[in-house]
Amino acid sequence: MILRNLVSIGLGPRVSSPVTRRPLVEMTRSASSDMSEFRKVFSKARHIAIITGAGVSAESGVPTFRGAAGYWRKWQSQDIATPEAFFRNPSLVWEFYHYRREVMLSKGPNAAHLAIAECEARLRKQGRSVVVITQVIDDLHRQAGSRHVLKIHGSLFETRCVSCGHVAVNQGSPICAALEGKGSPDPDTSDAKIPPEELPRCEKSDCHGLLRPNVTWFGETLDSHVLTKVETVLDTCDLCLVVGTSSIVYPAAMFAPQVASRGVPVAEFNIETTSETTRFT
Repeated sequence: MILRNLVSIGLGPRVSSPVTRRPLVEMTRSASSDMSEFRKVFSKARHIAIITGAGVSAESGVPTFRGAAGYWRKWQSQDIATPEAFFRNPSLVWEFYHYRREVMLSKGPNAAHLAIAECEARLRKQGRSVVVITQVIDDLHRQAGSRHVLKIHGSLFETRCVSCGHVAVNQGSPICAALEGKGSPDPDTSDAKIPPEELPRCEKSDCHGLLRPNVTWFGETLDSHVLTKVETVLDTCDLCLVVGTSSIVYPAAMFAPQVASRGVPVAEFNIETTSETTRFT
């Protein structure tokens, strides 16, 4: 139902989950599910910000690593996606990300990604703008055709050298020979224990340092350059859509309330209510 409504207005999504936290402001108006009223607001908007989360990619069959089903082997992402875990056991962390990369290479954009991209293209011809601010690290928005995407948590298909800091796009499958056939999520699978020198290495001739996924791990700060761009979008948008995200991971959890605090309409598209549902218009 939600997906049909979104596609019918040239946007598009689906999905999402739990929550906890307090908003920046309390909205005095109650939320409405009146799509005709939303269409009126949408038709007048010139600069639209769309905040997307793991729920959008879940529609493509991408594991969200959330909740009871969110385990890889016996670990949750919070156990593996940390700087400490990487420097303690880079082989294990690379197995996890190799698995995620291989899964993503077998997936494609769904109706949500396509509708958002089509919306951007259509509105561009009208002199209007759409910017996607996404928390996901896959490449599905770009594959669908979205041009203006700000990835606040980085990209699964980029690497960063821990020695020289060089960032590079890498869609290799496998990303290195030693990881071929590794990374099974089965809890009975033994760790590969790949020596660091056989893991992905920097291709710069004067470096050859160990590579890591260019994603923001738990406990790390977000890219300040990306955040500056996000801030500009949030300060200038006249409509904000929240799609497939439960709004529990900071600082992204503050984005929509920040927009709402300016009196700008915020529309939430999820398959479940969240702590923000009644605070948005």
